[in-house]
Amino acid sequence: MNSLNPRQQEAVKYIDGPLLVLAGAGSGKTSVITKKIAYLIQECGIKAHKIYAVTFTNKAAKEMKERVGKLVQGVDAKGLTVSTFHTLGLTMIRHELEACGLKNNFSILDADDCQRLLADLLHRDNSPQLDAKQALKYISKKISDWKNDLILPVQAVSLAQTKEDLIAAQVYEGYQRHLRAYNAVDFDDLIALPTRLLQENQALREKWQNKVQYMLVDEYQDTNT
Repeated sequence: MNSLNPRQQEAVKYIDGPLLVLAGAGSGKTSVITKKIAYLIQECGIKAHKIYAVTFTNKAAKEMKERVGKLVQGVDAKGLTVSTFHTLGLTMIRHELEACGLKNNFSILDADDCQRLLADLLHRDNSPQLDAKQALKYISKKISDWKNDLILPVQAVSLAQTKEDLIAAQVYEGYQRHLRAYNAVDFDDLIALPTRLLQENQALREKWQNKVQYMLVDEYQDTNT
């Protein structure tokens, strides 16, 4: 704690509600998060399994975990979650399979698998008005954007204002049907599925609110929330 300046120490010790730390690159925001985790466990008596820290990349998550490990060791750190957003989403999906409409041993399609499925669906729809390569690129991005905005296929169809968007929305419908038939999700689903569950299912939302006492987010400025 002595290595932090007064404002950083204030951020570490504040535990009574949401807190946003704004500072430039390299100014110690991640240090504040790691030391806050240690403070919560060692000074406030919060159990490690009640604390979740998330960031964007696996590399950043690994580095944060290593830094926390130097401050909190042994049994005190047991159950602490330090992960990426997508890994946390995957964890939630695995805990809530039925609510997500999935079964055990579901698959996560990689980018190549998704492109092959979309190409097959586009070929079946036989849309000569679109160049196949350009259409695939456009539809793939459109579906990803819809998922990130939590827009379901039926909503995408009703929102479509151009012929291209309507075709994309129809492919989106088929794409989701095939994912469910394959007991699979794509990378965007790792965020979209748990987010939609928390928004729409009060019982699950309360369950996870009780499970997660403190959520610390690094690089928050890069999120689209």
